[in-house]
Amino acid sequence: MSEKNTITVERLSDGRVVQVMPDGSKRLLQDETDWVRLRAMTEEEIEAAAVEDLDNPPLTDEELKKLRRVPDLKEIRQKLHMTQEQFATKFHVPLGTLRDWEQGAKYPDTATRSYLRVIEKAPHIVMQALDG
Repeated sequence: MSEKNTITVERLSDGRVVQVMPDGSKRLLQDETDWVRLRAMTEEEIEAAAVEDLDNPPLTDEELKKLRRVPDLKEIRQKLHMTQEQFATKFHVPLGTLRDWEQGAKYPDTATRSYLRVIEKAPHIVMQALDG
């Protein structure tokens, strides 16, 4: 694929999608989706359309079983009855980073997702290890 055929896009915080031009300016991309038609589709029609899409077929049950969910940081923190500040301090996570993860502005990397899974399963062991 050449740069001549590639465009760079960005999703704005309000959900709109813009094309980033070579000079850095942004141009709104028009939504050509037929929302009325899509909302009128039955589940069977949706499934049939997904199966016909050779570029992005639906995942099989076996493929779905292999996927690992991203730990829900806010849920973990709330189960521990901690504020963002308390969680950040106790588990040595920068507060701004924690807020970005919870708001979906950024996502934890693979190592951090593993760390969050350990916190989710054994928070007191992690706290004990970090305390001393």
